[in-house]
Amino acid sequence: MATIKIKQTKSRIGAPKDQRRTLDALGLHKLNNVVEKEDNASIRGMINKVNHLVTVID
Repeated sequence: MATIKIKQTKSRIGAPKDQRRTLDALGLHKLNNVVEKEDNASIRGMINKVNHLVTVID
């Protein structure tokens, strides 16, 4: 299965609680943290929800 790397580029401070929980579900806890996840629809949906806080690394 294909994987994608997700990097948190902006702080979670001031973000709504649901967006902070989405970052937790992705495994992102600190700034500039990078995680590798499977590329599926549910992960893409989470990325779209917090797209202003994260970047996808190819």
